[in-house]
Amino acid sequence: MKICLIKTSSMGDIIHTLPALTDAQHAIENLEVDWVLEEDFAEIPRWHSAIRNILPVAIRRWRKNLFSSVTWHEWQSCRIFLQSDYYDAVIDAQGLIKSAALITYFTNGIKYGYDKQCAREPIASYFYDKKFFIDYQQHAVERIRQLFAQSLGYPYPQTLPDYAIATHFIKTRFEEPYILFFHATTRSDKFWLIEEWRNLAQKLTALGYQIRLPWNNEKERRQAEQITKNLKNCIILPKLNLTELATEIINSIAVVSVDTGLAHLTAALDKTNVTLYGATDPKLIGTYGKNQFHLQGQNMAEIKAEEVFRLLMKILP
Repeated sequence: MKICLIKTSSMGDIIHTLPALTDAQHAIENLEVDWVLEEDFAEIPRWHSAIRNILPVAIRRWRKNLFSSVTWHEWQSCRIFLQSDYYDAVIDAQGLIKSAALITYFTNGIKYGYDKQCAREPIASYFYDKKFFIDYQQHAVERIRQLFAQSLGYPYPQTLPDYAIATHFIKTRFEEPYILFFHATTRSDKFWLIEEWRNLAQKLTALGYQIRLPWNNEKERRQAEQITKNLKNCIILPKLNLTELATEIINSIAVVSVDTGLAHLTAALDKTNVTLYGATDPKLIGTYGKNQFHLQGQNMAEIKAEEVFRLLMKILP
């Protein structure tokens, strides 16, 4: 069976889709999936064995250069690829007008998606051949699992979600155990105070743990420098791609993170993770799966390093 999946962004949303792929792969023999998603996240589907082809799109970049010849050429290539095959099912797991338009105009096959009562943008539902009401008051992972089950005609599994990507990465034994700090976020209201990161790092390094901090741009690198300034056994990693970051995660003993895409990647790898929530509610879109722990305050300033440290001491091996 060949299906086309439309789930273009963001990193967390894409990772939330992986358990549905695993369910479908278990339920349907010889399942092959082509996935349409934003180019920045094209590494992620390669880690799942159900994926046949990956079609990176650049909707965000195209919007900024609508009349560019490069944009037109890439758009035409996307259209030709999508129209080159017939799919047994085309599933829009995004629920937006942009994703619905992609599957309607550029794919061959029966289109499935959320109905207007539960799609993120209700107008999107008018683009589908078959649509389903799936209660929005549950975690996004379970909503997507239900959408796949109803679209492809198998019973909705009552098992825990299986992201099925952890075995893709090589585990290495390190003499010095390390903890990752995912400190970066694009939203200021998700930001945890530098001083609290420093306090936590001091407590953990005093016990012999190494702290590692990744970054993706100059602002994040400077933030990592502020956190580690004059602290021993804290390492700022080189700039890494997603596959390299996943390898760092899989070999860590734990992660401390703000609400960011890398926190969801940590959950998908079944790694112990303490995620800090102030501006957002983890009930519907928080990290989800094995070994996930949430600390929540009315705002990020309410969460203190001592509280995070006490929780880590309970859960670290």
